[in-house]
Amino acid sequence: MKRLPRLPLILGLSAALGVGGAVYAQLEGADRGVPPIDSASTFEVTNVEIDVSAPSADKAREEGWRQAQAKAWRALWASTNKRPQSEAPALPESVLNGMVSGIVIEQEQIGPKRYIATLGVLFDRARTGQLLGVSGPVQRSAPLLVVPVMLTGSSFQSFESRNEWQKAWARFRTGNSPVDYVRPTGAGIDPLLLNVAQTRRPGRGWWRLLLDQYGAADVIVPEVHLHRLYPGGPATATFTARQGPDNRILGRVTLKATGGATIARLLDEGVRRLDQIYTQALAAGALSPDPSLIVPEPPPIEEFVPETPLAPERPTPTTPLPGGETTPVPTGAVTSFSIQVPTPDAGAVSRAELSVSRIRGVTSALTTSLALGGTSVMRVTFAGDSDAFRQALEAQGWQVSGSGSSLRISRGGGD
Repeated sequence: MKRLPRLPLILGLSAALGVGGAVYAQLEGADRGVPPIDSASTFEVTNVEIDVSAPSADKAREEGWRQAQAKAWRALWASTNKRPQSEAPALPESVLNGMVSGIVIEQEQIGPKRYIATLGVLFDRARTGQLLGVSGPVQRSAPLLVVPVMLTGSSFQSFESRNEWQKAWARFRTGNSPVDYVRPTGAGIDPLLLNVAQTRRPGRGWWRLLLDQYGAADVIVPEVHLHRLYPGGPATATFTARQGPDNRILGRVTLKATGGATIARLLDEGVRRLDQIYTQALAAGALSPDPSLIVPEPPPIEEFVPETPLAPERPTPTTPLPGGETTPVPTGAVTSFSIQVPTPDAGAVSRAELSVSRIRGVTSALTTSLALGGTSVMRVTFAGDSDAFRQALEAQGWQVSGSGSSLRISRGGGD
């Protein structure tokens, strides 16, 4: 699955950085972005080994592909039905040709009269599903945002620059997996939102915003530590399957490559092994989304019961202040305020919004310009005038400066 972030988050982050379109233009012009392969309509069988001899190179290759289709069909039938390949029904070549939608060349050697190759075979899901007894995946996980992280040469990389680990996840065909992977392309604003630093932040507030933008329910971080003995030489890769903002480890596997030319195949095999780990976690019930990432629904609206015309006039309700004093609950026309508030981290943003929204008379409190480590801007609508709103903020423990509809608030401790 491929998703792109929606425009409001892009504009809000650009405004927070203070550079707007210039940053976005620089990101667009950089060498980033690997569109993932869409494999929702195919079944795939990989690592089909062929060794064929024939009177000519073309005939050897043709015969090799024909044998690959038959071997892949038996392997697909056996894995789907959990039975031996010898029990797979024999299909005529004309039927197999109609079911196969493509051949993927993983590795091949062509001689004058011999063809040796490792191939992948793609079967059309609609045509093959009936013969397999299935029409699609029986179990699917919640959509999971994929942020691949790679450590090589003492440097961590994610979507900051195009890398081989990102390409391996883009090449991976997810049609056979029960895990619903949401794979960003790594272009546009992705490098700013989904970088290595973000995978180390446990704060739920910012993660909720990111997951909503990409249409996901949780995040997984497939990580690889790639160590090369020397440039172009043997390499060892340790793959780790992580899940959630807390980087919970679900499993780990180590693979080796004999030389630099096989690094791509090593990473492709690592993706396949991590997919197996995530699939096993899903079957065991360990891949459920983190409940803390679910945005709570707003409370139900209470039914308004009008007072009778002859009811006596009630006293103006009051709100208690520290020290026992009271202040009237504001009434009157709704006024919009622009409030500047220091936000050293994502938690400060959430606390400020929650504190202001609790004030009686506030109908909305939304951060319109986010600047983590600086000063963010909050847009607030309040049923009352500026003086009443200032008093209500001070009652919440804020220090207030400014005048009119433009105010600045801060805590005594610098929060």
